[in-house]
Amino acid sequence: MTRLPETTQKKLGLVIDLDTCVGCHACVTACKGWNTENYGAPLSDTDAYGSEPVGTFLNRIHSYEVEPTGGGCSQTVHFPKSCLHCEDAPCVTVCPTGASYKRSEDGIVLVNEDACIGCGLCAWACPYGARELDLAAGVMKKCTLCVDRIYNENLPEEDRVPACVRTCPAGARHFGDFADPESNVSKLTAERGGIDLMPEQGTKPVNKYLPPRPKDQMKDMDVLTPLIEPVCEEPKGFFAWLDKRLEAL
Repeated sequence: MTRLPETTQKKLGLVIDLDTCVGCHACVTACKGWNTENYGAPLSDTDAYGSEPVGTFLNRIHSYEVEPTGGGCSQTVHFPKSCLHCEDAPCVTVCPTGASYKRSEDGIVLVNEDACIGCGLCAWACPYGARELDLAAGVMKKCTLCVDRIYNENLPEEDRVPACVRTCPAGARHFGDFADPESNVSKLTAERGGIDLMPEQGTKPVNKYLPPRPKDQMKDMDVLTPLIEPVCEEPKGFFAWLDKRLEAL
């Protein structure tokens, strides 16, 4: 069994803004690409273009239709989910070979594939379903926070973030050190009321989610109206003719 470190020097993780995520799956594609194109732990596919394709993904997006319990407008919430790099990670402590471990220097939870026997105990222990068995490799795989990117000095500094963060077109994903109260992720969590996923599990996930704003709060808000001045009071030309024809109907 693997023991968790008593403390970690850093707490690297993600803040995911559910109010901004549009469910485009760019983060899923970027993650798959980075980890398959000769980097990280290649993620295999089985019968990718057949009738029953099976593949390994370290990041997935689930979409839900949410209706407020007190009534009001329902809304679609896109919910990205990957490993949350928990402080009290049960996937680590159940591993019989020590393949699953949490790094003391930055808090990232990783899998030593050479020691993994593919027993699946870590997947059973994870309450978030964040681990997947790679059928081709026969080992468990999970989000690594792109550990091979964030410390890679051969990359430009702006690229030394997880692939999903670098790719997100909506700016819904943020990366940083939660141990630093002045970091971008710490400030976002404090300012926007960042929450843990399933806190009742007691795993103390490092990753945080920023809750979406209810649609009812936005229905009377029109951000463009103050910026648009009317061009003319009465329609002219073609639009005047069209207006008359429509009135005649």
